[in-house]
Amino acid sequence: MSEDSSTQPIDQADANEHAPAAAGSDGRAAASQLQRATQLVQAVRDELGKALIGQQAVIDEVLCALLAGGHVLIEGVPGLGKTLLVRALARCFGGQFARIQFTPDLMPSDVTGHAVYDLASEQFKLRHGPVFTNLLLADEINRAPAKTQAALLEVMQERQVTLEGNALPVPRPFMVLATQNPIDQEGTYPLPEAELDRFMLKLRIDYPEHEQELELVRQVTRSPRSDMLEVAALRPLLRERDVPVLQKICAELPIDAQVLDYAVRLVRASRDWPGLAFGAGPRASIALVRCARARALLHGGEFVTPDDLKACAPAVLRHRVRLAPELEIEGRDVDQVLAQLLDQVAAPRS
Repeated sequence: MSEDSSTQPIDQADANEHAPAAAGSDGRAAASQLQRATQLVQAVRDELGKALIGQQAVIDEVLCALLAGGHVLIEGVPGLGKTLLVRALARCFGGQFARIQFTPDLMPSDVTGHAVYDLASEQFKLRHGPVFTNLLLADEINRAPAKTQAALLEVMQERQVTLEGNALPVPRPFMVLATQNPIDQEGTYPLPEAELDRFMLKLRIDYPEHEQELELVRQVTRSPRSDMLEVAALRPLLRERDVPVLQKICAELPIDAQVLDYAVRLVRASRDWPGLAFGAGPRASIALVRCARARALLHGGEFVTPDDLKACAPAVLRHRVRLAPELEIEGRDVDQVLAQLLDQVAAPRS
C-alpha cells in the first residue's frame, strides 16, 4: 500500500483517538479524519477509473452505496462493463469476494448454502453458500426465477442467513452488487418489488462517448486478454476494517433540518405525482439521506446540500416507482418523470 496520505488506512493515524483530548481539539480531529476519509475514497475512485473507462458517474454511485452501507442493482446491455466494475471494486478492496452466475436452473440453496450429510460423522453439516462474503456479485440476477432471487431477501436486509433453523451472520461489511440485462432481453425474469426495494440504488450503464470508447478499444486491444481490461494492476487501497470506519464518518456528516425535510418531501411527492402509478415508501427517504451523505463525503463536503439529494434521487427512486400505463404505452421513461419532479419540488434556499 502506498504511503501517500490519500491512500493510508483511515484509522492509521487514529491510534490515540480515544485518549483524553484538550478542549477544542475534537473538532480539529474530526475535520482531519473527514479529510483523510475523502482522500482515501477519491483515491479508490481514481483507481476504479483506470479499469472502467467512460463510466465515472456509475463509479461514484457505487462508492456512495458502499459508504452508505447499501446494495446496488446495475442495469445495462451486455458488454458495457457491469461485471468489470464489480471485479475492479473487489480488487481495490481487501476483503472477501464471491460471484454467483444466476441461471434459470440455479437453486436457492446454491446461493445461501445447505445441510450435507457427512458419512464419517453420520451427522448433517452446514455448508455455507457463496453469500458468506464481503462483496457479493450476483451476475445477471434476472436470469433466475423469482424463487431463487428471493434467496437474497433475508441477507440483504438482516445481514444473516437462516439455515436449518439457525440464523448465521454474514461477514461485515456486506454488499450485494447485482447486474441485470434490460427486462426486454430474451430469457429474463423481472425482480419482485420486495427485492427491488432492498437495493439502495439502481444504476444504468449507458454507451460511452466516442473518445472514451476509442480509449477503451485502444487499451483492450493492447491487453493479453481477448476482450476485457485487466484489473490485476489495480492497487488494493481499502482494507476490510476501513469500510466500517468510513461508513461511520459518513453517517455522522451533518444535515440541516430543512435539507432533511426536502428529502422527505421529494419522496412523498412521488406518491401522487402525475404519471406515476405508485410512488416510493419511507425506505426511499432513508436511502436518499444516506446516499446524499455519502456523496457529500466523496466530493469533500462537510455537510449535506440539496444538490447532493437531487444528484442521488434518480438512482434511489427509479426502481421504487412505476410509470402510469398510459406513459408506458407512449414510450416514456421513468427518469423523465423523476426529472420533472426534481425540477418542481422546491428546494431550501438557505
